Amino acid sequence: MSPSIWLLKTEPNEFSIDDLKARGKAGEPWDGIRNYQARNFLREMQKGDLAFIYHSACDVPAIAGLAVVQKSAYPDAAALDSSSKYYDEKSTPDNIRWSRVDVTFKTKFKQPLSLKQIKSEPVLADMKLVKSSRLSVSPVTQQEYEVIMALVN
Repeated sequence: MSPSIWLLKTEPNEFSIDDLKARGKAGEPWDGIRNYQARNFLREMQKGDLAFIYHSACDVPAIAGLAVVQKSAYPDAAALDSSSKYYDEKSTPDNIRWSRVDVTFKTKFKQPLSLKQIKSEPVLADMKLVKSSRLSVSPVTQQEYEVIMALVN
């Protein structure tokens, strides 16, 4: 069975594809997801799945590269830390409502694929990125993956 493909949004001034690359094989917990639909997608992610890293809230929003899921979803302990910006007063040690996955760097694209370019491709018109722009974790179809990879190579 082929790995699933996802899109993970990040603000590059907080954490970019270059930051992920700098983490090396140690990878990075992808945490702080506080939207139920995005969390549910996160919980579907499996070790070995691919994830596009999308830079948002910047001058040119774009897919910057690819990551690999190194660890499937597990509880996001930040939900229990009252000093964390991701604290959730409704989470308890027995019921952490939020999840995270661990990802590692795979590749940075020579040229990021801008949202403008994505929107100009008819095959990508139904991408969750385009249809549900506020969603920070979303699935990508095999066809969308192939089109994106063709555009960045």
